[in-house]
Amino acid sequence: MNSFYKVLAFPLLLTIALLSSHVSRAQYDPKAKEILDAMSEQYKKNSAFTSDFAYTMENPTQSISEEFTGNIVVLGDKFRLKMGGQEIINNGKTVWTYFEEVNEVNIDNYEPTEGDLSPTQIYNAYQRGFKYLYVEDQQEGGQTYHVIDLIPENANNQFFKIRLFINKNDKTLRRWKIFDKNGTHYTYEITNFNPNAKVSKDMFAFDSTKYQGVEVVDLR
Repeated sequence: MNSFYKVLAFPLLLTIALLSSHVSRAQYDPKAKEILDAMSEQYKKNSAFTSDFAYTMENPTQSISEEFTGNIVVLGDKFRLKMGGQEIINNGKTVWTYFEEVNEVNIDNYEPTEGDLSPTQIYNAYQRGFKYLYVEDQQEGGQTYHVIDLIPENANNQFFKIRLFINKNDKTLRRWKIFDKNGTHYTYEITNFNPNAKVSKDMFAFDSTKYQGVEVVDLR
C-alpha cells in the first residue's frame, strides 16, 4: 500500500486463529450484499459530494494514537482531500501531494493497484476483490447502523479487514475502520455530508501560483 493509503485506510493482541475464523466465515453473505448494494445505489445518485470527517489512527501495542479532522471533495473518480497538514489532489491520472509544513508538492502518476482504497471507491469497493459479511445491527445516537465486514480476497493485502457502519434509515456510510496487519486501526467518521455539491473541475489540479515559494518535486 502506498504512502497515501497508509495515511488513509487487528491489534497484534488478536490471535491468528481469530483472523482465520473471520476469513473462513466471510464469504459472499447475501444479507450483506443487499445492504451494500443499497448503499452503493444511494451514492450513485450524487454527481459530486463534499464531506467533513474525523480521522483516528491507533496502534495499542505501540501506544500510538493520532487524530485530526479533514475534508474531501469528490467528482466521479476525482478527489481533493485535506487532512493532517497534507493536501492530496487526484484527477484520475495525476496525483499531487502537498506538504504544508515544508511547502512542497510531489507530483506522480496515479497508478492504482489491487488493494488500494481510494476515497472515491469506498462506497463500491466491495464489488471487486472482497468477501463480505453481515455482522450485526448497532444502536448509536438514536440511529441503527448495519455493521458489515469486508475481507480482501488477496491475502497479501496490507490490511485484512474493513468494517463499515451503514445507516439503516438513509443507507449512507457513517463510519469505516481499516484494520492493518501491523496492528494499526484507521477510523474515518463522517461528520458532515453534502450530496450533489456544486464542484468545479478546476479544483482537481494543483495550482502552484496559489502556493508562494512552493518546491515542486516531479516524480513522474
